[in-house]
Amino acid sequence: MLVLGLETSCDETGVALYDSEHGLLGDALFSQIDLHRVYGGVVPELASRDHVKRMLPLIRQVLEQAQRKPEDIDAVAYTAGPGLVGALLVGASCAQALAFAWGIPALGVHHMEGHLLAPMLEDQPPAFPFVALLVSGGHTQLVRVDGIGHYQLLGESLDDAAGEAFDKTAKLMGLRYPGGPEIARLAQDGTPGRFKFPRPMTDRPGLEFSFSGLKTFTLNTWQQCQAEGDNSEQTRSDIALAFQDAVVDTLTIKCRRALKQTGLNNLVIAGGVSANKALRQSLEKMLGELNGEVFYARPAFCTDNGAMIAYAGCQRLLAGQQEDLGIKVQARWPMEQLPAI
Repeated sequence: MLVLGLETSCDETGVALYDSEHGLLGDALFSQIDLHRVYGGVVPELASRDHVKRMLPLIRQVLEQAQRKPEDIDAVAYTAGPGLVGALLVGASCAQALAFAWGIPALGVHHMEGHLLAPMLEDQPPAFPFVALLVSGGHTQLVRVDGIGHYQLLGESLDDAAGEAFDKTAKLMGLRYPGGPEIARLAQDGTPGRFKFPRPMTDRPGLEFSFSGLKTFTLNTWQQCQAEGDNSEQTRSDIALAFQDAVVDTLTIKCRRALKQTGLNNLVIAGGVSANKALRQSLEKMLGELNGEVFYARPAFCTDNGAMIAYAGCQRLLAGQQEDLGIKVQARWPMEQLPAI
């Protein structure tokens, strides 16, 4: 089965072609970072308009890259949620229009399920069951995964997601958007141990997260340094390192707890923050101590992309899942509501 995947949940337009027998045949992505950077964050209306502008040229690009024609495509998969409603509607409208014109089915895919299954695109994919850490700008969740659609939420953030905390903290410190890569870049030059930040909610049992207080702690530290006349680049780097270490340690501690609670020793990390090198190194060290293994997608597939949507859609279509012709998107969509296959 050859599936065209469309991703438009936020500020990146992703298109890919996935073949159930031959794997990923083509992939293209256009990021709107430069468009939104001047505003310090994503402007939903601008995001939607740019998706409209980019979608068809990217589809043509992927078809040419894969040396396929529209009549070769068996189905279209698109991100139906969660995400920005206007942006989701662009992908859903395009997918349903193409499906209607080509006489093939279209299927809405859960954005976070796409992230969760992205490591399956690698040469050595994880085997079920495993614990997944979904960590992005909008979500921080620990999930037990026994199969596609067999999800048990173990814990999630009570306020800011980890990626959101990275972006907001960077903005408070005067760094440019997106903040996650900027914090990571500065942290490379930070002085270990100069600042000690708290590890939120690690002093109590459970698998919930909270990063809003850490964000405030970082702001107070930065403002105190400025009040003392120290606003040097080195101090900014030292604070960035302390913040990143706090987030990484918190995520690692909670992942260790989740693995112990479930009795599993394989961990999947997915979502934009999973590209953070410090987080990968910390989790790899922890899994090595547990004689387990950590899996993640290549950096290009950690952020939003069409390949993960094409793959997830293909698996559900092969299992017989179908939907009626119609444009349906959901800004909020708990993953536990997905049907098992």
